Amino acid sequence: MPITVNRQPGGLAIVLSGEIDHHGARVMMQQLEDAIARDLPMHLTLDLSGVTFMDSSGIAVLLRTLRQMNQLGGTLRVTAIPAQARRVLDAAGVGRLITLE
Repeated sequence: MPITVNRQPGGLAIVLSGEIDHHGARVMMQQLEDAIARDLPMHLTLDLSGVTFMDSSGIAVLLRTLRQMNQLGGTLRVTAIPAQARRVLDAAGVGRLITLE
């Protein structure tokens, strides 16, 4: 599950790609946690433009990332959400907890 980390002033922009399902979610979570722990960003943007499929495991990835950013006192927003992933996130009400753009 590849992620691409782009450093920006005060934060990170991370592009997620591929399928976020039960097979790849654990690896993706670890990659995200490592990037956040390394850079300690105050603002994190997750770009989902490269995501080809997401199931409920993707929700877990986002919520775990949110928890880590909250512990830092930072913010999280999710952008470029493909239609299929958006349906999953909307059905779970994730937009009440995370800024979805």
